[in-house]
Amino acid sequence: MRCRHCRTELTKVFVDLETSPPSNAYLSRADQPETEFPLKVLVCDECWLVQTEDYAAADQLFEEDYAYFSSFSVSWLDHSKRYVEAMTDRFELDEESCVVEVAANDGYLLQYVVERNIPCYGIEPTASTARAAREKGIEIFEEFFGVAMGERLASEGRSADLTAANNVLAHVPDINDFVGGFAALLNPHGVSTFEFPHLSVLVAQGLFDTIYHEHYSYLSLTTVNQIFSTNGLTVFDVEQLPTHGGSLRAYAQRSDSGERPVTTAVHELLKFEAIEGVSTAEYYQGFQARVDRIREDLLQFLADADAEGKNVAAYGAAAKGNTLLNYSKVGADSINFVVDANPHKQGQFLPGSRIPIVDEQVLREAKPDYILVLPWNLLDEIASQLSYTADWGAQMVRAVPALEILGA
Repeated sequence: MRCRHCRTELTKVFVDLETSPPSNAYLSRADQPETEFPLKVLVCDECWLVQTEDYAAADQLFEEDYAYFSSFSVSWLDHSKRYVEAMTDRFELDEESCVVEVAANDGYLLQYVVERNIPCYGIEPTASTARAAREKGIEIFEEFFGVAMGERLASEGRSADLTAANNVLAHVPDINDFVGGFAALLNPHGVSTFEFPHLSVLVAQGLFDTIYHEHYSYLSLTTVNQIFSTNGLTVFDVEQLPTHGGSLRAYAQRSDSGERPVTTAVHELLKFEAIEGVSTAEYYQGFQARVDRIREDLLQFLADADAEGKNVAAYGAAAKGNTLLNYSKVGADSINFVVDANPHKQGQFLPGSRIPIVDEQVLREAKPDYILVLPWNLLDEIASQLSYTADWGAQMVRAVPALEILGA
């Protein structure tokens, strides 16, 4: 396989998570056949893009009934509302501006742009979430984004003053075509923002559960800077965010017309990554052993709970949870059910592990001893929401980045 960005032959393995079905391919019944793909991550020793080995195509991963809806997280909605407020102020957006979100999902972010009477539209290839966005009154183009689409929209007078791309840069198989699309769509002095989990955090904390087939790339600012430069964009600012355990928000402008100076934050973060060694082979060594330790600790916890006659349920039918459970070979014999607030997931089964997904009433009735929180990045929000479970002595558990029983 060759690097998705620079086409260098890939030989270095970052981590091998064996085989599993796509993490968002939920099952309608427990005995439903499913396809598993190898989940191996490689490192390019030229541009240092960390990337999954090619096995599953995008149209196999992002199907019409794609079940990830952003609006079911209160904290993510709050994050999105604050983003719109900040961008409106910083870039003086108004009724004469145009905001475009690529991977608009169910309209979780653009609804706040609409509230401010700023013209906007979204691009979202999955029918289920696009439909939900339209129900909020948001115009949606139901397509995959790239250079051809960016050029077409620009030629139709739909150029953007601001584009948002949250947690999608890692999801695209052709990262050059995707980034080039923003250079084509932006107005000459427009701004594109991209939010994505920071590779440095993934490596430092062993966050292997954020690896799944739908995530083709795992990104440092060093590599993003190279990819953008090659495809007509210049990174001029960056912020470090707490979302997803630790993310970056990169601000970019067209290389041919952007006039904003590159901030100290960009230089400092690039220097930090250089000192860390993101452009060295040594930086990526030893990650597999840390992953295996997390798996062993989870299996030991479940074995101990079983020996003590205690019941374990899970909360959050999240993609990251599916990576954890499938690599650990955990199924419904160890975890009775998983609760999720999204009605589109309730009544289905997790891919691979085939654990049933239920609503919160089942949790109230079953009163499990332990609740394994799979989307650990939302632990505080979930613990607050489930505070009533302390009435029967339930304890919250997380497995990543290290096994922790809250209150123990």
